[in-house]
Amino acid sequence: MLAGRGEAPARELFRDAAFPASDSSLFFNLSTPLAQFREDITWRRPQDICAAPRLFPDNAWEGQVKQGLLGDCWFLCACAVLQKSRHLLDQVFPPGQPSWSDQTYCGLFTCRIWQFGQWEEVTIDDRLPCLAGRLCFSRCQREDVFWLPLLEKVYAKVCGSYEHLWAGQVADALVDLTGGLAERWSLKDLAGTSGQQDRPGRDWEQRTCRQLLRLKDRCLISCSVLSPRAGARDLGEFHAFIVSDLRELQSRAGQGILLLRILNPWGRHCWQGLWREGGEGWSQVGPAEESELLSQLQDGEFWVEEEEFLREFEEVTIGYPVTEAGHLQSLYTEKTLCHAQALPGAWVVGQSAGGCRNNSCFPCNPKYWLRLSEPSELCVAVLQRPRKHPAGRARALVGRGPAPSSLLAKDYQAKDYQAVGLHIWKVPAAGERQGAGPLLLQEPLLSCVPHRYAQEVSRLCLLSAGTYRVVPSTYLPDTEGSFTVTIATRVDRRSIHSQETLGQVLQEVSLTAVMKA
Repeated sequence: MLAGRGEAPARELFRDAAFPASDSSLFFNLSTPLAQFREDITWRRPQDICAAPRLFPDNAWEGQVKQGLLGDCWFLCACAVLQKSRHLLDQVFPPGQPSWSDQTYCGLFTCRIWQFGQWEEVTIDDRLPCLAGRLCFSRCQREDVFWLPLLEKVYAKVCGSYEHLWAGQVADALVDLTGGLAERWSLKDLAGTSGQQDRPGRDWEQRTCRQLLRLKDRCLISCSVLSPRAGARDLGEFHAFIVSDLRELQSRAGQGILLLRILNPWGRHCWQGLWREGGEGWSQVGPAEESELLSQLQDGEFWVEEEEFLREFEEVTIGYPVTEAGHLQSLYTEKTLCHAQALPGAWVVGQSAGGCRNNSCFPCNPKYWLRLSEPSELCVAVLQRPRKHPAGRARALVGRGPAPSSLLAKDYQAKDYQAVGLHIWKVPAAGERQGAGPLLLQEPLLSCVPHRYAQEVSRLCLLSAGTYRVVPSTYLPDTEGSFTVTIATRVDRRSIHSQETLGQVLQEVSLTAVMKA
C-alpha cells in the first residue's frame, strides 16, 4: 500500500515466523481446557489492547503477576523473583528494549532464558493471545504493563507452545530465570522426620518457617498444594502460591505469632482461615496491628499463621539468591558460594546407565571425584537435559488452572525428564577401614532420593576435609540421558576432580569412555 502524499510510510512490524500467531503456538495436543477457546482466541499487539502500553510499572504492585486461563502458576510464581532483583531483571530483560512510543519501535523484543548452563537469547514479536480484546493468559495487576505476558510468550516459545506451560515445577522455572538452583522442601516430610539426623545439616530444615523469615528478602519463596484433600476447596488443587511477606507478632498473652502473607496468582480471595478479614485469629492481637496488616493485603493476598501454613501447604520451593557477579549464596549461612564448576556427563546404555542402587549394575553409573582440603559448605546438583522439548516440563504437580479435570495432571506427567537421584560417598583415607564389600554398595554418606522426575536435584551439605565420590543415577537401568553435575562451594580454590578408571574391584568405568560426542 502506498503512503499518502506527505505521509511517512507505515513501518513494517516484526512477525516471528518461528513462533507465529496461530494455533501451532497455542496448542500442543488440545488436551487441556484451553481447547474450548480455540476459535475465540485472537492475537493483538499491546498498542491494540490499551492506549499507552508500558513494559515496566511505576511501582512493584502494578507489575505483580496475575494468572489467566493458562495453568502456569508455577512459572508465574518464579517470575516474581525478577521483582526482587534488578540485576536478574536486567539479565532476563536486557536494557534497551523498545518502547511502543519510540520512533524505532518495530514489534520485536528479546529476553534471555538460562538453558542448560548458559543464557540463551530468545526473540519474539509482541502479538499476544486475547479474548474479547483483553489478554487471556498472564497479565500484571495494571493491564497496561506488559513485561509478564511478553516473558510468558518467550517461555512458551522455548517450551514449544503455550499449552506446554499448563503444568510444571516452580523450581524448574526458577533455574531458567536465574541461572541458579532451587530447593524443594516437603513440609509433610519435615513434620514426619523431626529428630532424625540422616544427613549433616538436617536440623536446618526442622526450623522451616523461621528460616523463611530470614530468607524472605533475599530470595523467592513459593508454596504449593499438591494433592486434593479436605480444605483444598479454599486453596485449589495442584496450585502454587507466592510467600510475599512474613511478620512476627506478640499476642495479647505475650506469645509469639508468625504470620505469612500469601499471594494467590489467581488474583482473588480464596482463604477462609482464622486470619481472614473478620477471622477469629485477629482477636489475639491489638486492633492497630490488625488494621495495619489487613491494609497491606492486595487482590489475591491473605495472611496465614505458621501452624495453618504447615498444615495446609505441602511443599515449599526456594530459589538460591544470586549475586550480581553470578555467584550462588547459601540459603543457610548466607555465605557466597564463590566457586562453581559444571561437569558434563551422560548415562549410556551398556556402559554407564546403571539405574538406582537396587540394581546390580548400579556401580557402572558415572562418577565424579571431589577433594576438599578443609571443612566446606557445598551445593551439589544434577541438571538433566529434557528428552523431548527444549525446556519441556515433566511430572507437573502444580500449575493447573482454576477448575480443570483432576485427570489432567496425570496426562501432563510427560516423560520429558528421567527420574534422577544423587549420591555422595566419602572415600576412606589411607589407613582407614575400607568396609565390607565394594565401596559403591555401601550406604552413601548423603543421598538426594527418592528419584525425582525434575530438571534438577540438589543437596546443600556440610562436608569435612577428605575425598568424595559423587554418583548421579536414573531410577531405571539402561535409561539414556545427558546431564551436568554442578558443584558450588565457598572455598575459593579449585576443587580437584578426576575421571579415571579406578579398577575392577569397584566396577567403575571411565567417564571419558561413556561421554557422548
